[in-house]
Amino acid sequence: MEELAINGGKPVRETKIFYGHQYIDEADVEAVSQVLVSEALTCGPKIGELEEKLCRLTGAKYAVAVSNGTAALHIACLAAGIGEGDEVITTPMTFAASANCARYCGGMPVFADIDPKTYNISPEEVEKKVTAHTKAVVAVDFTGQAAKLDELLHICRKNGLFLIEDAAHSIGTKYKGKPVGSIADMTTFSFHPVKTVTGGEGGAVLTDNRELYEKLLLYRTHGITRNPSLMQRESEGPWYYEMLDLGWNYRITDIQAALLISQLDKLPLFSRRRKEIVAKYNEAFQKIPELFVQEEIPESDTTGHLYILRIRPEKLSVDRLGFFRALEAENICCNVHYIPVYYMPYYEKLGYKRGLCPEAEKLYEEELSLPLYYSLTDEDVDSVIRGVEKVVAAYRKP
Repeated sequence: MEELAINGGKPVRETKIFYGHQYIDEADVEAVSQVLVSEALTCGPKIGELEEKLCRLTGAKYAVAVSNGTAALHIACLAAGIGEGDEVITTPMTFAASANCARYCGGMPVFADIDPKTYNISPEEVEKKVTAHTKAVVAVDFTGQAAKLDELLHICRKNGLFLIEDAAHSIGTKYKGKPVGSIADMTTFSFHPVKTVTGGEGGAVLTDNRELYEKLLLYRTHGITRNPSLMQRESEGPWYYEMLDLGWNYRITDIQAALLISQLDKLPLFSRRRKEIVAKYNEAFQKIPELFVQEEIPESDTTGHLYILRIRPEKLSVDRLGFFRALEAENICCNVHYIPVYYMPYYEKLGYKRGLCPEAEKLYEEELSLPLYYSLTDEDVDSVIRGVEKVVAAYRKP
């Protein structure tokens, strides 16, 4: 930091800028307000309206809205029949929920390494990990870029596996012109405030498979149904319902659903702005040899959730932590996505060891996430670029 003070004086901006932030407008406030004075705060009409809207946006036949993205992953694994002794292949370069969903069902995650250029799970590495115990692949669209879905589907079809696409980052992304949400056996979304659209919290599972859809509905609501065609006994009256399986209370509220319906109206606007910011970052950072810019496959028309900046430590006299702190001193607050899942003490206790996925581990040592969200101004983006350039200049090896 002393080097920057000597060379720079004042930080590149006076106020702090954070890596992610929601955008809420008057239409969102009005949508929520209308629900607050309505008859139904939960289990009401907004849930179905949200699910219909998600189907229209993605082309999926069915959508099941739930309380959060983790709940979406859990019920997707339940619907896929994951149980004791089953294996689920996923990436270590993700939030823990992408692996934990297998554990919730009694299964075990198996970690496949990433492509070192795109940072998404490598289909070649997935194929190496398939065993007689493999039941599903949870493919994460890391940063918003679609995974190589055709190749992953081919592997899954060949081996009789379910493909669950963890699209927590990628609502608005298209793969070969087709919206994410209508490609995998099941696709899960997350609507946390740092995501492209938000309900405060919330999630969803999308599928074209009617059988999976009916299972998802059961698992969302305690395993309970009021559908006469699914009941095993004759109805005793209009109040009657049956619990057919062990389910969970993963319902989303009408308050959240109303906010999401309004937010989804702005998805094209959000997507366009995120693409503009990514393009500006890429143009600037591709010119700096001390940095590596994430590659995008031509099949993915990406709505970016994260912007990953990767440093080349061999060209700098600072490591990732030093780079991170130097940007913080410039009032640019970043984050790191992600610590490899199997580094977590819980997974270490299960026997997972470092060295499983060398490319993911190397990425973790070299990457940080820059600010990326709709309400960033051009001035904000320029200050991020100037901050990165300033830090690189201060620590560039001669």
